[in-house]
Amino acid sequence: QVQLVESGGGLVQAGGSLRLSCAASGRTFSRYTMGWFRQAPGKEREFVAFLHWNGGGTYYADSVKGRFTISSDNAKNTAYLQMNSLKPGDTAVYYCAAASGGGDYTRAHFYDYWGQGTQVTVSS
Repeated sequence: QVQLVESGGGLVQAGGSLRLSCAASGRTFSRYTMGWFRQAPGKEREFVAFLHWNGGGTYYADSVKGRFTISSDNAKNTAYLQMNSLKPGDTAVYYCAAASGGGDYTRAHFYDYWGQGTQVTVSS
């Protein structure tokens, strides 16, 4: 069992930056692919980024590529999402997730564990 707790959300002006953290319990954090998703009001949950456990490869949604960076610190059992050049369209609840198996990591149903979410609001 893995528990995930996000933090770091808040209100920021357009063009600003935030860093989200996702603290994970469990001793095998390094064996999970970590993903970030977001859900805006009235919209479906959408993929943002993932970090593959084996080799650390990363993949981003086109909408955030070049602005967001996913990373992890295995010693701290924590994943991060650095968000730069934020836009009002980035406003959403951001969720981190952990996947223990294989699959399409851009799809939410391949993830086994989810955090409670953290609100990010970008004002214009």
